[in-house]
Amino acid sequence: MEQLVEAVILGIVQGLTEWLPISSTGHLKLFEKLLNFEAARGLILFDVMLHVGTVIVILVFFRREISKIVLALVHLDFKTEHGKMVPLVILGVIPTALIGGFLGQLIKKTFQDVLPIAIAFFFCGIIVYSARFGRDKTESISYLTAVVIGIAQGIAIIPGISRSGATIAVALLLGIKREKAFKFSFLLSVPAILGALGYTLYAEFDELTSASLGWSEILVGTIVAMLVGYFALKLLWKTVTKRKLYLFAFYCWLLSAILMGAVLGVFQPFRLAG
Repeated sequence: MEQLVEAVILGIVQGLTEWLPISSTGHLKLFEKLLNFEAARGLILFDVMLHVGTVIVILVFFRREISKIVLALVHLDFKTEHGKMVPLVILGVIPTALIGGFLGQLIKKTFQDVLPIAIAFFFCGIIVYSARFGRDKTESISYLTAVVIGIAQGIAIIPGISRSGATIAVALLLGIKREKAFKFSFLLSVPAILGALGYTLYAEFDELTSASLGWSEILVGTIVAMLVGYFALKLLWKTVTKRKLYLFAFYCWLLSAILMGAVLGVFQPFRLAG
């Protein structure tokens, strides 16, 4: 029962923070420390399944756009609006993959403790707040723009930096209209998340197969993440279209201050190591 409660809590955290611009990876690491939810108890497999749930949410939420893009790809039609998204998504994923491939292990080792995650949350707030200065100029995404947004997505592998916050904010600063920036951000996330899951399955296969956490807890956490994530994605959509994305920056800054205070001993609401 204790593990089931923990799975539900982490499912809620994943569902909320995966879409809202406040970093799901950063929050999961913090809650894993609070709950002492360690890898030996099946954490890697649990994280994989949570992200599978979030991919399903994207496929459901953007089902019309994705189906049209897939049809355009099948027919090799790259002249239509949805067909043009294919090379843009491919170009955007390349820098994400390169950053993850070359810096992934270094970032994983560096951001195990609370202090670097707290610092990352602070910079996440700066990135998200910058969305306030974006201007709706065009719905056209150039190849260069796709690459820059892909770089932002790659940087967001840092725990504490939000993927959605970084990509949408950068797109807005580049003059992309809000609806287009929102859609491209999440269309770009599909191959990135699937690629990361594939790599995890390959690199951590032994730990995945020996996971001690029960499938009932894993499935419950995944379902909770999917349900919460769907409504969080709808909330983000409304926030972006109403030009209120920057408000999430204040949450990032507040959390960063609390974490830094906890680590430095100034304020200790939790027992956070590192």
